[in-house]
Amino acid sequence: MAMETTTQSFDRILQSCLELFLKKNQDYGTSWRVLRPSSVTDQILIKATRIRSVDEKGIQKVDDPLHLEFYGLINYSVMALIQLTHKDLDEKLSIDMLKSYYDDQINQVRSLLFDKNHDYGEVWRMMRISSIIDIILMKIHRIISIEENEGKTVVSEGIDANYHDIINYSVFSIIKLKEKKADDII
Repeated sequence: MAMETTTQSFDRILQSCLELFLKKNQDYGTSWRVLRPSSVTDQILIKATRIRSVDEKGIQKVDDPLHLEFYGLINYSVMALIQLTHKDLDEKLSIDMLKSYYDDQINQVRSLLFDKNHDYGEVWRMMRISSIIDIILMKIHRIISIEENEGKTVVSEGIDANYHDIINYSVFSIIKLKEKKADDII
């Protein structure tokens, strides 16, 4: 069986993320819309910290499959991006609107992936997952710093660019885990 291309993997993974996102919307509605951007960032921090903690300890005690935390990183990052672009927290989102907002964000991330893969090649394939986790955590801490500076940067990319990178690095991790056939642990 031929290995999927990065494009095919990205599309498959993001389709799964969207399906999960919409199913959770059926269960909870858009209750996440009450979260301030900093609260969404903290949820991403919690998930990334769990991944690193389990990686460092080499064992996990909570049965939630660890690879699903990367799906959570993706979906929470999309939520954060939606919150940044659609600030009216009282706005009622239909399924069609929600899917449209989600797709808009993913299309931007997908474009970034292809641009960066063009310039860098697929160097991420040579990286260790532990390094990718560290980069994700660094991106989260950058977001926190920018949030504490009220969104202002002097020379750096904004918050949205860091969320885009978290999504792409999470996709890379899922691809690498799938290729290693190590879906349950890192």
